[in-house]
Amino acid sequence: MTHTRLPDTFLWGVATSGHQTEGHNRASDTWFLEHTVPSLFREPSGPACDSLRRWETDLDLAAGLGLDAYRFSVEWARVEPEPGAVSTEALDHYERLVDGCLERGLAPLVTFSHFTSPHWFAADGSWTGTDAPARFAAQCDRVMARFGDRIAAAVTLNEPNLEQLLQAGAKLPPEAEALKTRMLAAAAEAAGADGYASANVIPADRQDAFQEAFTRAHRAARAAIKARRADLPVGVSLAIADEVALPGGEARRDAKRAAVYDHWLREARHDDFIGVQNYERVVHGPDGEVRVEGELNGMGTVIAPGSLAGAVRYAHEVSGVPVLVTEHGIQTPDDEQRAAFLPAALRELAAERDRGTPVLGYCHWTLLDNFEWIFGYGARLGLYEVDRDTLERRPKPSAKVYADAVREHRGGTP
Repeated sequence: MTHTRLPDTFLWGVATSGHQTEGHNRASDTWFLEHTVPSLFREPSGPACDSLRRWETDLDLAAGLGLDAYRFSVEWARVEPEPGAVSTEALDHYERLVDGCLERGLAPLVTFSHFTSPHWFAADGSWTGTDAPARFAAQCDRVMARFGDRIAAAVTLNEPNLEQLLQAGAKLPPEAEALKTRMLAAAAEAAGADGYASANVIPADRQDAFQEAFTRAHRAARAAIKARRADLPVGVSLAIADEVALPGGEARRDAKRAAVYDHWLREARHDDFIGVQNYERVVHGPDGEVRVEGELNGMGTVIAPGSLAGAVRYAHEVSGVPVLVTEHGIQTPDDEQRAAFLPAALRELAAERDRGTPVLGYCHWTLLDNFEWIFGYGARLGLYEVDRDTLERRPKPSAKVYADAVREHRGGTP
C-alpha cells in the first residue's frame, strides 16, 4: 500500500490530558464530582496512570514510536489549588515535562484547560463568572512566563463544544442528564456554594451561557498568551464528527453544523489554527440520523476511517485557518480494529492534505488507556494498556502499526 509522503514540518504525536493520566488531582472540580453522591462518574480517577510520577516513562514511549510531538495539559488545579496560591512545585513539574519533551525531540503542545479547573473556581461561578476570563488569563500568563518560550503550540480550551455535540446527537440518555443535574446540585451543597459547574458536565439549559463564557475565556487566554509570545501558534480544539448528508438530508446536516460547530469555527478565524478532534461519522437522511451498516466501534457507531478527513475539510472550509489534528482515535477493546483503522485514516488524511487542505500535524488519542471521564476505565483508546494494579504500561500491536505508518508517511520503510 502506497503512502503519501508528508513534509518534514508535519507533526506526528500523541495527545494526553493531565487529569486523565496524572492521578490524584485532588484540588480539581472533576475530582470533587467523582466523589459527590450521587455522581455521574462511573468510578473515581484515583491514581489514573500515575503519570505525574511516570512522565519520563511516558515521554520515552512516545519518542520510542518515532514521534516528534506530545500534547499534554497543564492542570490549573495543581498550579493554583487555592485562589491566589500558586504552586511553584507544580510549575516546576510542568517545566521539567516541557524540557523532557525537547530532550527527546518532541514538540510540546500545551493545552491550558482540558475540561478540568480548580474546585474553588467551579464553586465560585465557574466559567460563567464575571471574573472568569481574567482568572483564566492570569493562569495562562503564569504558565507562559515560566516556560512559554519553549512550547510549540498552545490550545486554550479543549472541546468547548462537546456538550452541544452530545445534546445534538442525543448521546446521553435522559436519565443521565437528570443525574448530572442532581450531581451538580449535591456538589454545590457540599461545597457550600450557590452553584457548581464543570466544563464537560453542563446541563442542557445552560449551553448557551457556557458557550458565551467559553468564548470570552478563549479570547482572554489568547491575548495573554500572545502578550508573552506573539509568534506562538494559538488555537482552540473542537469535537467534530464528520457530518455526511444523503439526498434530502442536507438541511438536517447543516442545522447540526450550525448548532454545534460553526460558532467556534468562525471564532477560529482570529486564531492561528483550529484543533480538530474526530471520532465518528454521522449520516443524515431526510428524517434524521441514518444507521449505516458496518463494523461498530466501542461508541456504537460504524467505523469510518475517512471521517477524520471529512471533519478536517469542513473545519478548514469554515475557519479558513490551518488544521492541527489534536485528537483522533477509536474507542474499542479490540486492538485489531485500532490496528486496521489507524493506517486507513492516516491515508485519507494525507490525501486530503494533497487536495489542498492545510493540515499541520496529527496527534493520536491516546498514548495510554486512561480515565475516560464519566465512563471511567471502561473505555479503551490507548496504544498502550495500563495494568490497573501495577500501573505498568504494555504496548498493544497498534503501537507498532502507528509507528510504521508514521515512518512510511515520512518516506521511510516500516
